[in-house]
Amino acid sequence: MFTIFNGRPQRCFELFRALMDRPEPEKFMALKATIFKADLSVADLDRNVFADFSLTLAQHPSENDARMMVRLLAFMLFADERLEFGKGLSTDDEPDLWLKDLTGAIDLWIYVGQLDERWLRKASGRAGRVVVLAFGDRATDVWWEQNRATLQKLANLTVLRISGDDAQALGALAKRSMALQCMIQDGEVLITGGEESLRLVPDRIMN
Repeated sequence: MFTIFNGRPQRCFELFRALMDRPEPEKFMALKATIFKADLSVADLDRNVFADFSLTLAQHPSENDARMMVRLLAFMLFADERLEFGKGLSTDDEPDLWLKDLTGAIDLWIYVGQLDERWLRKASGRAGRVVVLAFGDRATDVWWEQNRATLQKLANLTVLRISGDDAQALGALAKRSMALQCMIQDGEVLITGGEESLRLVPDRIMN
């Protein structure tokens, strides 16, 4: 039964049915990524890398600012002109960042968060080097204890961790348009943007 508004049947049911009849991608077109721009200047004294980058980050609808900025931190730590952001949360087949050689072979595969060890074993077989940048406190501790025995068998895997507080502080730096400077020396990372700054030291818990 339709409810009458201004002499016309209410079409909510028809519109809902039409929406549900659409192909899957069209149902969720409203869930679009939010685009962030970052002008980044990196001075990495540990790796002798000094370069400027103009980056575009697509924030998945399910991704918060902290995770997105940890992805940007990962770029800072491994900055390279060939390092690119992958689809990350949008697909299981790509990492958060990767670096390929001129033939398309994957030299470096970077994932942010606590990834299932099965996917890490798969990544280990596809890439020359795999890096996990885990963040958070209790969640990372639990993940590491549950997966340590298996992960330690992966010779090309590196696991880094930053604290939950540092991840939240990174998230607070997020702006749709950012100009950031990053200096790395003796494993310590100093990030500045305008009048804001953050100093952190990623904890290397494996390799």
